[in-house]
Amino acid sequence: MSLSQLAMSISESPTLKLNALAARLREKGEPVIHLGGGEPKSKAPNDAIVHCKKLLDTGEVRYTPADGIPSLKKAIIQYTQDHYHQVVEPQNIVVSGGAKQALMVLLLAILDPHDEVIFPAPYWVSYPEMVRLASGAPVVVTPQDGSFYPTVGEIESAVTPRTKAILLNSPNNPSGAMYSREFIAGVVDLCEQRDLYLIMDDIYNRLVFDNRTCPLVYDFSKKPPEQSKVVVINGVSKMYAMTGFRIGWAVAPRALAKAMGNIQSQQTSGPSGPSQWAALGALNGDQSGVEELRSALEANRAVILESLRALDRVKVTKPDGTFYCFPDFSAYMADSQELANFLLEKVRVVTVPGKEFGFEGHLRLSYCGSAKDVTEGIARIQWALDPNAGAELAVGNQKLVRDWA
Repeated sequence: MSLSQLAMSISESPTLKLNALAARLREKGEPVIHLGGGEPKSKAPNDAIVHCKKLLDTGEVRYTPADGIPSLKKAIIQYTQDHYHQVVEPQNIVVSGGAKQALMVLLLAILDPHDEVIFPAPYWVSYPEMVRLASGAPVVVTPQDGSFYPTVGEIESAVTPRTKAILLNSPNNPSGAMYSREFIAGVVDLCEQRDLYLIMDDIYNRLVFDNRTCPLVYDFSKKPPEQSKVVVINGVSKMYAMTGFRIGWAVAPRALAKAMGNIQSQQTSGPSGPSQWAALGALNGDQSGVEELRSALEANRAVILESLRALDRVKVTKPDGTFYCFPDFSAYMADSQELANFLLEKVRVVTVPGKEFGFEGHLRLSYCGSAKDVTEGIARIQWALDPNAGAELAVGNQKLVRDWA
């Protein structure tokens, strides 16, 4: 079969691949613990379900406008005003089939072949491939001090005449690191001086811990909104636990939003009507679930950090937010893919190799499930890596037997 060079150059999403693998193993009755997941386990808000059902009950489920239904745009405008203190218009909003599509149509709208997009490591696994899909060139900036917090100087040193945009995800997937006000302010200033787009992937920005709040990019912009090149990406997947509804959005200058809507109209047409109605219900409904989720995740963060202390050769940076932890396991095994395969084969714990995020030697561990899964999963990992551990480990009705040194 003949495939395009583009198709052959793009790899499968490793996190989605792991989700599918975990599901297959569970179907076979394997005692799998999935610490590689990227979605909260709480249920979607009742307001979202009720509002979606209202549309379904009419039987009138039709095409929607390519850039989103007016009522959802109105709710996003209110959300932007409430949480960003920024006044925007319907023409600034593009509703998409998930935040991922919003980012993808944005990249298609701004990149010419070989244009560069800078983002720090560790980074979300899809960023490099999405930039390549849009004919751009990903440029990764790895903090020289080995931390998850780059400096403005490190970002600036990567800027070239081909640079078109800087992309930030804060708090960050996979590390949970939240960038400081000083860093965000510095990057905003850099982008305005160099006439670069600044893309803020804010999908986790309300899942922040320790009574802190995420710095707001608009607080630092000196340009009027329509002259600015700031674009904010968000959605309902994480904060409302609505990953399956696939609704995200972009807030952008009007001309850019129009171009994004045009691309989306030719790519997928409008987002699903029932999903948009569900998102509308979530945004306009009871908001207590967001805080309940954030609080539960903060409690689970404490559980995973305490559990990881049992692995004395693992280095852990306390996450500022999200529901991920990104420990350094290189003292046990330098190749993170090899380590992830070993843990899945020997103790049936799913993790995500750090190399997929641009940080070899690390594993992404998710604590969005139950505290029980977190503690048992880390206990299994400890047993697998500790040469002095017992020869057997009871896992439910099964018994794991050590057959490795």
